[in-house]
Amino acid sequence: MSANRAALVDAINKEHGKQTSSSNRTVNLRLAQPNNRGGNRIKRLVDLASSLMSEAQTLARDKTFADESARLRSLDIARGLDFYGEVQRFETTLIKLALEQAEGNQAQAARLLGLRATTLNSKIKLYEIKY
Repeated sequence: MSANRAALVDAINKEHGKQTSSSNRTVNLRLAQPNNRGGNRIKRLVDLASSLMSEAQTLARDKTFADESARLRSLDIARGLDFYGEVQRFETTLIKLALEQAEGNQAQAARLLGLRATTLNSKIKLYEIKY
């Protein structure tokens, strides 16, 4: 995004009382469904935008896994580590990704992870995962 467009977005957000932030949290975007007046071109545009958003979410998940993998390679096992702490951190990351993908639906997230819903729910409570 160009500097001019970024400044314009910030100005609009400030005008409407919204704060802009550059946090690393994931944002799920949705497009409004087109009405029939615009015809086929609008539908194609909406389909393209939806595909792009889906691809962006996939890339964000892939980046998370790549970051975790790089972090695991950098661990110095010779110095020792907290095995259970590392397992908890990894499980927490996986659970958050599944919940994000399932839009907060625990039963669906459990299916994505290959867990029973009760197991997932107990891990969410145990690890105090906020989603």
